[in-house]
Amino acid sequence: MKITQIALVLGMLLFACSENKKSSSIDPVNWANRAIVIPDSTEHGATYLSIYSQIYSLTEHRKHDLTVTVSMRNTSTVDTLYIESAKYFDGKGKLIRNYFKDPIYISPLETVDIVIDEKDREGGTGANFLFSWSMEIEAAEPLFEAVMISTSGQQGLSFTTTGKRVN
Repeated sequence: MKITQIALVLGMLLFACSENKKSSSIDPVNWANRAIVIPDSTEHGATYLSIYSQIYSLTEHRKHDLTVTVSMRNTSTVDTLYIESAKYFDGKGKLIRNYFKDPIYISPLETVDIVIDEKDREGGTGANFLFSWSMEIEAAEPLFEAVMISTSGQQGLSFTTTGKRVN
């Protein structure tokens, strides 16, 4: 009886000390600290970015999970970039999540990342982002890129994608 009680207490301690891990890094930069009201004098745009949280391996029946780093880059040396939304969709076009509720700012030449963990399979092989953004008229356009990577033992693979302005 005493051993059972000790095991139960140890199990409860281990469970209480374990991290509550999310399947995706939804708030890597504390979006609330970046919230801003967008000035009226800005030009609006939208950029599409394809990403892959999984790729096919050997056959169409086997998939390989990937970690994705999505970079939102302000290429201007003087003007602030405003990101109105960063919407993440799966391969069927279903919205998985919008990464922030209020517009955020990105300072000149700053990069802000969104990380999708390797365990997060929601996007699948055809995942994508749609970014809505604003910038000062005639400022340098933002750059949206993704790096997908996976390593296992001594094997590794990585590749990149670049966003395309759609509006």
